[in-house]
Amino acid sequence: MLIEKDLSELTIGHYVVKIIQQEGNCSLIESGNIKSKSVIDLLKRKNVYRVLIDDSKTLITSKITDNTDSTSNSAVNRENLKQAKAIFDQSKSIQKKLFSDALSGSSLDLSPVVEVTNKSIDAIFNSPDSLACMLNIREKDEYLLEHSVAVSVYITIFARYLGLTRDIIEQLSIGAFLHDIGKIKIPDKILNKPGKLTDDEFTIMKTHANHSINIITQTPGISSLSLEVAALHHEKLNGCGYPFQLKAEDINQYGRMIAICDIFDALTATRVYKEGFAHGKAFAILRELAKQEQLDSRLVDQFIKCVGVFPVGSLVQLKSNKLALVKVRNDEDPTNPQVHSFYNVQLSQFHNKQEIDLSCCEDSILKGVRAEEFDLDMNTIVEMLLMEG
Repeated sequence: MLIEKDLSELTIGHYVVKIIQQEGNCSLIESGNIKSKSVIDLLKRKNVYRVLIDDSKTLITSKITDNTDSTSNSAVNRENLKQAKAIFDQSKSIQKKLFSDALSGSSLDLSPVVEVTNKSIDAIFNSPDSLACMLNIREKDEYLLEHSVAVSVYITIFARYLGLTRDIIEQLSIGAFLHDIGKIKIPDKILNKPGKLTDDEFTIMKTHANHSINIITQTPGISSLSLEVAALHHEKLNGCGYPFQLKAEDINQYGRMIAICDIFDALTATRVYKEGFAHGKAFAILRELAKQEQLDSRLVDQFIKCVGVFPVGSLVQLKSNKLALVKVRNDEDPTNPQVHSFYNVQLSQFHNKQEIDLSCCEDSILKGVRAEEFDLDMNTIVEMLLMEG
């Protein structure tokens, strides 16, 4: 039975079909059960006043409680991933249009960026690891499009972890989404050069930051915070960054955050001419950059805790010589998450998939790896193991 309810009457377990009354433009990505109080709180912050529920699909509280452990441990299910993939694909499509407009000198339309970043934020609030998992499924020849989307996702996850307000998170997410828009002005032979850039080429490459600032400044409706966070993404605490060579005292927390997110994604992403690093190697590089006073060491440590030593959706090699995909983080024992094993390294062949809780078995993680090391395709692996549920 379909029933209208005021938000004050909404409880965990109710199946929400659609929003009936609100002040704003909040939209449900899909119908579903309320699984935590944080979802209701989010609707309140979005000024939603009345919703339509399907009472026949209401879950009793005990069923929700039974699932609490897996939810708090950031389990990712099929529906979360389908939703995340849709958002990621939409983000790339919007990013492609933005680059086209910037190249032609047209003013950027901010409204689709606001819409899709808010969808990302809502998805991350509901299932923090789903979009992060999608970042492991990348196209080698779409780095320019996917990088800005990924940095926007990472800074959203990071800002949520740090407890920043929704309003601030929205502005950070938009700024990160646009931060590399100026790269469309860089000649392709420099932008996609497989080898090391010459000094003259690097000088040209660095101008992308100035181009980004100019383009974003001219975008109607952009906030000063979104512009600022985009402008600061290549500044370093020791003053060796660009375009302004700012030093620590002039770089705020948001600028320090996006620098970490930007470098981390650049390190882990695979491109046509470069294989990405496994997460553990990328974390080590971030820590080394912090020692060199390029990055904020406190924030680097917090970012690593936020992303997780072995993030959901990442690939690991077990001591038993099996490959496995991390399915559920273990925040109490980060080195022993729940995984899906699926591949025998010695035999170079797939085996029947097996769910393993490493916190209560003799097997353990040997190291984080990348699919390319074993001539495997990450898209296929995630589709096979996670999209099936």
